[in-house]
Amino acid sequence: MIVESTKSSSGVQDLIQRIRDQGVDAAQKEADRILAEAKQRAADIVATAKAEAEAEKTQARKEIEAHRAASLDALQLAARDTVLDLKARVIAKFEEFVNRLVVSATRDEQLVRNVVLVIAGRAAEEFVQDKDVEIRISKALLGEPTMANEAKLSILGLSTEMLREGIDLTPDDEIEGGARVRLIEEKLEIDLSDKAVAHLISQRLLPRFRSILEGEE
Repeated sequence: MIVESTKSSSGVQDLIQRIRDQGVDAAQKEADRILAEAKQRAADIVATAKAEAEAEKTQARKEIEAHRAASLDALQLAARDTVLDLKARVIAKFEEFVNRLVVSATRDEQLVRNVVLVIAGRAAEEFVQDKDVEIRISKALLGEPTMANEAKLSILGLSTEMLREGIDLTPDDEIEGGARVRLIEEKLEIDLSDKAVAHLISQRLLPRFRSILEGEE
């Protein structure tokens, strides 16, 4: 009986030990599983965070590059507009300079006198024979419209003997220098006024002036 009791006690101990070992193994496996799952979740979180951070970096770089490109385009456009505006102003000043020179030259009484002689003098009679001619001259040079033609001629140092018949000198507020000639019956006009001469000179000079501004010469 004692032997059987001892064996029975040993069997119980073995069972308890086996249950304990199995419980420990199961607990260890569950702990290992939970730890592995936690590590995987942590790794996934870190990977997701890194991916999001990299995506944000990439997006930030794209936005910075886009902003830089837009700023550069804006600067280039502003620089181009500034250059174009400066060129336009320089050309406008050049035209003003030409106009001032032409007005100054064409307001000279001797020049106007010579123009009148060339157009309406006796030597030109064969070209404008028997045609009424109106020569419009700056009011500043010729005086008031109510003045007699002889008085107007005397202002320019001319006389009726120097000109052929049918010549009428008319002061014009729109003309500062030079003269505008009209063959009345033929409705033909020859514009030798300051504006016409300045326009003609500018047309000849501006292309080269623009080439100089562009650095082509």
